[in-house]
Amino acid sequence: MFTFLLKKTINSFFVLLGVVAIVFFLFFVVLPADPARLTMGQRSDAKSIANIRKELYLDKPLPIQFALYVNDLSPLAIHENTTEAKEKYQYTTLFKVSQSKVLAWKAPYLRRSYQTKKDVSTMLLEAFPGTLILASLAILLASFFGILLGTLSALKQNTWLDTSVLFTSILGISVPSFFAGILMAYIFGFLLKDYTGLSIVSPMWDYDPFTGRHFVAKSLILPVLTLSIRPLAIIVQITRSAMLDVLKQDYIRTAYAKGLGRKSVIWRHALRNALNPVITSISGWFAELLAGSFFIEYIFGWKGIGKITVDALNKFDFPVVMGAVLFTALIFIVMNILVDLLYSLVDPRIKM
Repeated sequence: MFTFLLKKTINSFFVLLGVVAIVFFLFFVVLPADPARLTMGQRSDAKSIANIRKELYLDKPLPIQFALYVNDLSPLAIHENTTEAKEKYQYTTLFKVSQSKVLAWKAPYLRRSYQTKKDVSTMLLEAFPGTLILASLAILLASFFGILLGTLSALKQNTWLDTSVLFTSILGISVPSFFAGILMAYIFGFLLKDYTGLSIVSPMWDYDPFTGRHFVAKSLILPVLTLSIRPLAIIVQITRSAMLDVLKQDYIRTAYAKGLGRKSVIWRHALRNALNPVITSISGWFAELLAGSFFIEYIFGWKGIGKITVDALNKFDFPVVMGAVLFTALIFIVMNILVDLLYSLVDPRIKM
């Protein structure tokens, strides 16, 4: 187990380093916008622009800029031994490298927003709970009904139930998320608002002058339902296909021959062995939802990773977008490791 985790961690480090290199190249080499001018605005003077360029290391060659960016992101980094640097990076000194520099341990520093001047890490952490709530509820809903409908569809193959489930799942896969979001918002949040009590804009928290801040549970309904449509449709298809393959296996016939009941064979033996591809699909979708459901959060005004990323793109706020991309990559890496561990629990035949 330890060797497996060590190998996965080392591989993940190189993957993340590759993502950092691509993100840096795209935002500092390919895109033509000047970060210093974006920070100060269009009416700033030349001296202010020069100071900002120096602060952002834009006055240095690209290789040095990249090295400094990686140094900012790395938990183990070399920094100036000054009060200003310590306040900026919030590091813990391990030992001195030279008279003016120290080797320090810190949280990854994603730099500051060009527009709000807030720390990007703080902005992402503030937005992440909103995305986590949406993603968790959506994937739970999609997983429960997807596995249930996929299993029933496989058991009732070539019947009206199977045909109906397949048709609905194909329709769910075909509808783009942004279109489904607009449609759901328009129908249930606008046309039928008097009957549903739902609104297009769904804030997470509401404020009352007497009771204070309270969580608005009904604001979850439309975004969660919209987010769960495509994962549910795909989980149905994968579960159905996996169950049809498993039900043809010899050990299923052997289980029936031993006198086991139909429910026991299906739910304890067939479904469990059919879950591996389903888990892969669920984990991939959960990671994608956690990474930020950009259009859904933006359409429903839900504060999450997706919404602040779209807002940052509209304002060319590069540090926020870069931080969101790196955060997304980290989520996928962690989810892949967790899924590999989960496989061995679901299917004992899989060894580390």
